[in-house]
Formats: sequence, C-alpha cells, structure tokens
Amino acid sequence: MNTEILSGKGLAGLIRQRAGEEARLLDAAGVRPSLAVVVATADESTLWYVRSIERAAERAGIDCRILDLGQDATEQVLARVLTDLGSEPSVHGIILQTPLPEGVRGENLVGLIAPEKDIDGANPLSLGRLAVGQPAFAPATARSVVEILDHFEVPTAGRDVVVVGRSAVVGKPLSLLLLAKDATVTICHSRTGSLEPFTRSADVVVVAAGRTGLLTGSHVSEKTVVVDVGTNVLPDGSLVGDVDEASVTGVAAALTPVPGGVGSVTTALLLLHTVEAARQQSGVLGLSLAAGVA
Repeated sequence: MNTEILSGKGLAGLIRQRAGEEARLLDAAGVRPSLAVVVATADESTLWYVRSIERAAERAGIDCRILDLGQDATEQVLARVLTDLGSEPSVHGIILQTPLPEGVRGENLVGLIAPEKDIDGANPLSLGRLAVGQPAFAPATARSVVEILDHFEVPTAGRDVVVVGRSAVVGKPLSLLLLAKDATVTICHSRTGSLEPFTRSADVVVVAAGRTGLLTGSHVSEKTVVVDVGTNVLPDGSLVGDVDEASVTGVAAALTPVPGGVGSVTTALLLLHTVEAARQQSGVLGLSLAAGVA
C-alpha cells in the first residue's frame, strides 16, 4: 500500500504567515512582540537551532534577543536572568534553551519562567493548567503533533491514540491535548515491554522516546497514522527519527518525515505563541489564534 507522507513544511508556512499577520497588527497598535532565548551551552547543534529561531522571528516581525550566558553560567546567574526577564514589560516570551551546564538543575529554573511568558510550556504551572483545562501555552512540540493531525484531517475523537514516551516536554502534555480532543489515549514507555500489542491496534501512534528505529513495520497496521517526534543525530551528522522509516513505509497509512515533519511546525509555533503572549499581555485585540491555525 502507499503510505502518505505528512510533511510539516506547508503547515509551518501557514503558521508563520499567521504569526506575521498578528505581529503586524500588534506593531500597528504600538506593541512590538519580543522573544528572549536564554542560552548556556557551546553545543553547536543547539546554537544552530537558536539562530534558526532568531532568523524566523525576524522574518515574522518579532524581536528576538539571544542571551548567551556561556557554558560556565551558574544556576544563580540563570535564575537572576529569568527573574529579570519575567518582570521586563518589553519581553513577551521566554525560552530557556537546553542543554544546561553540568550541575545546573533545570527543574529549579523552569519554575522561574513567568507563566504568561512561558511560550514553550516549560513551567510546571503550565502543565498543571493544561491538565485541568485552563488556558496555558503547551510545549510547542506537543502542540505541533495536534496541529499536524488537524491539518491533514486525521480524526482523533473517539479514536485510539498511542503515545510512546512520557516526558514532560512531549508525552505528558501531548496526552492532555489529545484527551481534550476526545481521543482515547494510551501512554507507553521504557517499562511497557512489548509495544506491538498497543501500537498495532491503534489508529494513531506518536513516537517521542528518543530511540532510533524504535518503531518498525511490525508495530503498525494499514490503518495506522504514525507521527515521528524523534530527532536523533547519526555519526555522519544526518538526522533521523524514532521510526524505522524504511520498514514502516508501505505498511502504515501515513507517516511524518524526519526532518521536515514535527520539527518544522515546532519552530513556527514558538513564533505564534510569542505574538499570542504579546497580545494577551498588552490587551490589544488581534486575530483569533487559540482555536488552531490550520
């Protein structure tokens, strides 16, 4: 059978367009959306990603400040910077980029990100608000999965969705977003054992475990839509997901590619969340963004 490839590039373009339109409306009202990215690493792949956010923000009319504190930054310095940004009116969105220096406890720092500026859903308060259905920014990667499913008109209400991975960045918040869309959600993880009994009967399988080739053709059926959230760098520098694309292609109904799938949408959503945060904090009326972007 033919497996449909669910590219995220077109959707990402639509989201960037919406973010740019909203940014122009805000700018005309005297509000310039502003994003601050706090960095404390020398990891080149991370720095490349941060620069890509900066370039995308500039194209959308969003100010982007990169605060590079260096790979030797202490937890105290990072805490002070995050606290100061939280009280700075001109900053509407804050991202604490990982990885962090050795010995720095990220779990202590994310709680210092002001919830109204927490555009990547890192503060535990954001996850708690999602859990009880209150307004909050979901982690952009988790929301990307939902936006892709909506964009390609993959039904989730009443359907069986398996999420492989239970991180606070993807698995847990994604399960909450899917529950809000009336999906029947099963979460699998490293202690689950065999995935096949769960994934083969699922309508949608989302893999976000960080393990190359974790999901193969034997794990899915002809009705399965597979969303690959994994980003694993091979020794040759190429990027692959958690899905063995070669064996799943021709078996599953649809598959998101890596690269060019979830990652493309994630960066665009960070821009959308920034302008939405700017609108909320300024009280300026703008486009209606909360109900989806596709």
